[in-house]
Amino acid sequence: MSTVKVKVNGVEVECPANATVLEAARLAGIEIPTLCYMKEINAIGACRICVTEVSGARGLVAACVYPVAEGMEINTNSQKAYNARKMTLELILSNHRRDCLTCDRNQNCELQKLAKDYNIKDVRFGHPEELKPQIEDSMIHLIRDNSKCILCRRCVAVCKEMQGIGVIGPNDRGFETHISCAFDRNLEETACVSCGQCITVCPTGALTERDCTDKVWNALADKSKFVVVGTAPSVRVTLGECFDMPVGTNVQGKMVAALRRLGFDKVFDVDVTADLTILEEGTEFLERLNSGENLPLITSCSPGWVKFCEHYYPEFIPNLSSCKSPQQMFGAMMKTYYAEKMGIDPKDIFVVSIMPCTAKKFERFRDYQEAVPGLRDVDAAITTRELARMIATAGISFKDLPDEDFDPAFGISSGAGVIFGATGGVMEAALRTVTEIVTGQELKKLEFTEVRGTEGIKEAQYDLGGRLVRVAVASGLSNARALLERVKSGEAQYDMIEIMACPGGCVNGGGQPIQPQSVRNFVDLRAKRAAAIYDADKEMKLRKSHENPVIKEIYDTYLEKPGSHKAHKILHTKYQARSKYPGVAVAE
Repeated sequence: MSTVKVKVNGVEVECPANATVLEAARLAGIEIPTLCYMKEINAIGACRICVTEVSGARGLVAACVYPVAEGMEINTNSQKAYNARKMTLELILSNHRRDCLTCDRNQNCELQKLAKDYNIKDVRFGHPEELKPQIEDSMIHLIRDNSKCILCRRCVAVCKEMQGIGVIGPNDRGFETHISCAFDRNLEETACVSCGQCITVCPTGALTERDCTDKVWNALADKSKFVVVGTAPSVRVTLGECFDMPVGTNVQGKMVAALRRLGFDKVFDVDVTADLTILEEGTEFLERLNSGENLPLITSCSPGWVKFCEHYYPEFIPNLSSCKSPQQMFGAMMKTYYAEKMGIDPKDIFVVSIMPCTAKKFERFRDYQEAVPGLRDVDAAITTRELARMIATAGISFKDLPDEDFDPAFGISSGAGVIFGATGGVMEAALRTVTEIVTGQELKKLEFTEVRGTEGIKEAQYDLGGRLVRVAVASGLSNARALLERVKSGEAQYDMIEIMACPGGCVNGGGQPIQPQSVRNFVDLRAKRAAAIYDADKEMKLRKSHENPVIKEIYDTYLEKPGSHKAHKILHTKYQARSKYPGVAVAE
């Protein structure tokens, strides 16, 4: 790759010839502020916060889109650039409802930080105290307040470009411009899949998850309830970020300790039901492989992906695994197997799941086959961010906590369950088990590296007892769309496909800690978080789902065998076609 030399504030820097001024400054150790820019997704130069002086330009340039040139001199801190940025900030703040103390994003707001950095003590324009909340809360997973929207269009870009859905966009013009759905309809009237990626990229409090922590606090205070909590695989490698720990820190032990101190009666690991998913899904895959029906089997662990399939690709519904997700299996097993084992009435068990995913909030309400008729499998699904807020509210000093273990009844998990948190993890876990079941031989190498990594689409083929099995993995719904179109056209043929709604898998879920875009643009969060997942797997003695003693006991004493009638009644479900357009009936 060819390079050029430029000067940034008098310091010579060598950078790629196709770099922008923003990237060149970064190489010089200088961060130029941005609000709208998202690398490779939203490079539109719209917010004007990144304006910078460069030699040869007629005026200030948008650093996020302006290309470097040999010998260019860049002045990021000139008085002219500083004044322009400060003026732009004031103009943005003049139309922004500034209730910072009661905002979910207080102290984690990019606009708030810039106002502090640029020493803004007063806003000379507008009357923000007159702004009223503009709440749209039609969705189970999300609340939108356009009085805090700064029109950066990040949410629009991530919904359209990264997820390939595009149910939101700018409406009207000039001072009336606002982000909304077509014809200003509510979000519930669109084919939104609840992935929450728009929330993670919003720089302010305009988009937030629907907080369910009050419901959990109330359950913890109710002495008639036996409150159990289960944590998803990826939460252990992301929760630490909420407490200023390095990206990719595995805080499993401290997380368990914090949950006990919050007052949960039992602290369990959803990785155990991830292992259960592999036994059920693996059995289902082998049955389909032998019959040749409804191939490829497509995994159903990601509720955002399942809803996307129901809206946009209903023809693939027969291909979806009938297995509930690990979250729903966890709730189902708590209210059947565990309730019976402990002699507790299922209606007295309150199940809380800690998830990386806002679509899990939707999933617990969908028309699932309930394990216990009349009782939801899961009573409350909260995100990593919500858990962090509960820990802070309780005054728990997270970093100082000792490391503690999950409660044993549902606390012994395998490395296969842990890697569910990364894209390709479900596929790899399934291959570890299915291969040994088919061949009857122990795998010499457990790592299926071909399905690892953060690429949007991965393909591989394996010898399964003399039969060639073709697999594919996709993460991010635009990649899922591309893969499914290839399958539809006959260009590609597979036996099994794993799809995760969020790019990079659950480690990058819509409920994960929010990092500022200045970090997201230059740090590969997905790779760092996934690396911690794989490190945890590598260090575990138990690394295959079918060898988990908890799973063996469940089948020996309760479910009989994978794929049994009882297992189907408790652990499996069905899906339904949904319209892409509000008010349009779906053909039967």
